[in-house]
Amino acid sequence: MQRFTIPRDVYFGENALEYLKSVKGTKAMLVIGSQRLIEDGTVPKVQELLKEANIETSIYSGIENDPSVEMVMKGSQAMKAFNPDLIIGIGGGSPIDAAKAMWIFYEYPDFTFEEAAKPFNLPELRQKARFIAIPTTSGTGSEVTAFSIITDEKTGIKYPVADYNITPDVAIVDTNLVQNMPKVLIANTGMDALTHAFEAYVSTAKNPITDALAMKSIEMIVDNIVKSYNGDEEARKEMHLAQCLAGMAFSNAILGIVHSMAHKTGKVFDIPHGCANAIYLPYAIQYNAKDAAAIYADIAKRLGLKGETTDELVQSLIQLVKDFRTAMNMPTTLKEFGISEEDFKANLDKISEGAISDACTGTNPREISVEQMKKLFEATYYGTEVNF
Repeated sequence: MQRFTIPRDVYFGENALEYLKSVKGTKAMLVIGSQRLIEDGTVPKVQELLKEANIETSIYSGIENDPSVEMVMKGSQAMKAFNPDLIIGIGGGSPIDAAKAMWIFYEYPDFTFEEAAKPFNLPELRQKARFIAIPTTSGTGSEVTAFSIITDEKTGIKYPVADYNITPDVAIVDTNLVQNMPKVLIANTGMDALTHAFEAYVSTAKNPITDALAMKSIEMIVDNIVKSYNGDEEARKEMHLAQCLAGMAFSNAILGIVHSMAHKTGKVFDIPHGCANAIYLPYAIQYNAKDAAAIYADIAKRLGLKGETTDELVQSLIQLVKDFRTAMNMPTTLKEFGISEEDFKANLDKISEGAISDACTGTNPREISVEQMKKLFEATYYGTEVNF
C-alpha cells in the first residue's frame, strides 16, 4: 500500500490570497523572513484580509536563510506567548520551513529536536493550531510538502524533518506575489524546482501519481524558466504553479543525491540551495544514468529532445540543464562559484559522509558509497566527467 498526501486545500492563481477573508480562527502568528514582505505590502495585505475574518495577528520576523534550531525554539516560545490557533508561514522555503518546525514545539514544548529529526516520528499535531503556507518564491514547494529543513548551527549540517503531520492544512499559491522576484532568486528557485521534479521522477519511491505531477512540472519549467528569468509575467505565473506541482511530487516520492549534497554543503560553503542544486544536477544525472538511464531518457523523449539511443537522450537532457544554467548566468562548478580548493578539500570528508547519511540518499535510483560521493563532489568542483 502506498500513500499520497498534500494539503487539504490549495488555492492558486491570481488573487488567491482572498481566501484569507473566509478563514476560521481567532489568532494568527505570521512567520516571515526579512522586512521586505512588510515593505512591499504583502504582509499588510495578509493582515487586512485576516482582519476581515476577525482574526488578530502577530508577526514573527527575522527568519534567516537556512533557519537554525535556535531560531526555531525562539519562535516556538513567541507562539506560546501569543497562543495562536493559526500559524501562517509567508515567504520562501526558509520561513515556511521554520514555521512548520516552530509549530511542532509550540504544540509539544518538551519534544526534542533530536526526536523531531527522526523521519516520521512526530506526535499528532493540530492540537492547538492549523497551518497555512503562502509562498512568495517559486522553487521550494514547502507549501505542499511534509518536510522542514532545519540547520544545526553548531555543525552547519541541514536536517530534513520529515513527517506527514507537518504538511500544511492550506496552501495559497498566489501568482501575483512573485512578479518582483530578483533575477538571481528566479534562477536559483527555478533550478530548485526543476531538481525537485527530476529527482521525484527517478526516485525509488515514485508512483503513477507522483510521476504525473513531476512530468507536468518538468514540462512547465522547461517552457518557462528562462522566459521567467527574462521578465515574462505569464512565465513567472506558470513557474509558481509548476514548482507547486513539483513539491507535491517530491513530498511523496522523496528526492535523491542532488539534495543530499546540497543539504550538506549549503551552510558549509555558504551556497544558496537552488544554486547548489543547479551545479550538482548534471553530474548526478551522469552518475545515476548507470542504473536509471531509461527513466532519464523517458523524460528527454517526453520533452522532444534529440536522440536516437538511450545514451543520446540522456546526454540531451544533461545538456538542457547546462543550457539553463548558462542562460541564467549561473556557476557550473563549485570552483566557479568561488570556493577555494583548500576549503573544498578540508571539508570533503565531512560533506561526503553527511550526504551519504542524508534521508534523500535512500531513494536515489543508484546506490552510492562514501568514496563514490567524494569522487562525485570532486567532479562538481573541478568540472570533470562522471564515469564511475
